[in-house]
Amino acid sequence: MSDPQTPIISMRNVSKFFGDFQALRDVNLDVRLGERVVICGPSGSGKSTLIRCINRLEAHESGEIIVDGTVLTDNPKNLDKIRGNVGMVFQQFNLFPHLTVIDNLTLGPRRVLGLSDADAKSRAMKYLERVQIPDQADKFPRQLSGGQQQRVAIARSLCMEPRILLFDEPTSALDPEMIAEVLEVMTELAASGMTMIVVTHEMGFARRVADTMVFMDKGEIVETGAPEDVFTAPKSKRFGTFLQQILNH
Repeated sequence: MSDPQTPIISMRNVSKFFGDFQALRDVNLDVRLGERVVICGPSGSGKSTLIRCINRLEAHESGEIIVDGTVLTDNPKNLDKIRGNVGMVFQQFNLFPHLTVIDNLTLGPRRVLGLSDADAKSRAMKYLERVQIPDQADKFPRQLSGGQQQRVAIARSLCMEPRILLFDEPTSALDPEMIAEVLEVMTELAASGMTMIVVTHEMGFARRVADTMVFMDKGEIVETGAPEDVFTAPKSKRFGTFLQQILNH
């Protein structure tokens, strides 16, 4: 178990390039166990790249990332350990279309964790109950609404019982009426004490759920703070302008 005083995620001077383009510029960020961090900022500011570096979906060029006491490198042993502790929910759901909901959920626990079919199914049903769609277990993703598919994706991540959940704009592909149902599930997860890093423009959710707000622009973390502080008196002009644009949209 992590020492509660030690960050469960620590990023030190992390930089990331795509060719000549610098997506992350000397990023420093600590996330503590049970903390809910919301990352916001304009398109192209590096938000998604930052969280994709945490589970090595993108490899950073310089700096250091430590996740739950393990330094993130290309070493397969380290990578497997970190990915076992870090779940990720994507913008586009990323469900296997040829598998039923229950098979999408049991695949990881069976293959990666070595659970028996019965135990994997029992765990899958537990998390489908948690996201309030146990009745959809035998359907295929195409038979579900976008909101239901995203709730399946959240349940699939939970089936691996990670210590950290990353969300990459989880509601941006959804119709407005479906956004609320997904945010409700995420709010309940936050209340349960799950460590979460959420990239989102949903400022109402951020205000309600986040312990820490992080504002990024041009690959840099420009400002961090508690929601009540940054919403009422952002320190940087860039963040103030961004908030006005989002809240007036």
